[in-house]
Amino acid sequence: MTWQQTRIRQDGKTVIVETRQDCEDIVEANKRSQNDPHKSDWGRPIAEIPNVIVCLWLNQEWARGNRGLRYLSEEWKLLVRRKLRDPDWRWLRMDNTSNPFHLGWRS
Repeated sequence: MTWQQTRIRQDGKTVIVETRQDCEDIVEANKRSQNDPHKSDWGRPIAEIPNVIVCLWLNQEWARGNRGLRYLSEEWKLLVRRKLRDPDWRWLRMDNTSNPFHLGWRS
């Protein structure tokens, strides 16, 4: 499979769009970054979010009726912040929040 693959099918009047992405390299890089020794989180990336996850989050919000949500808007940034604080999405984080001296983005 390529980095990201999108397939469009039509079933009668219904259009089906399916996007797949191999996220293994991103997840492994995030794990390595979490374990990197560092003195400060200043200037470090917070997360690497695969495109398929971005699409998933947007689709979930739109399904809830939040049709006004736009990618990279202030509302989007707040949504991403909430998602990255959720333990279910911890694997996207690149910082080490278990560090007792971690004062950066999560505070």
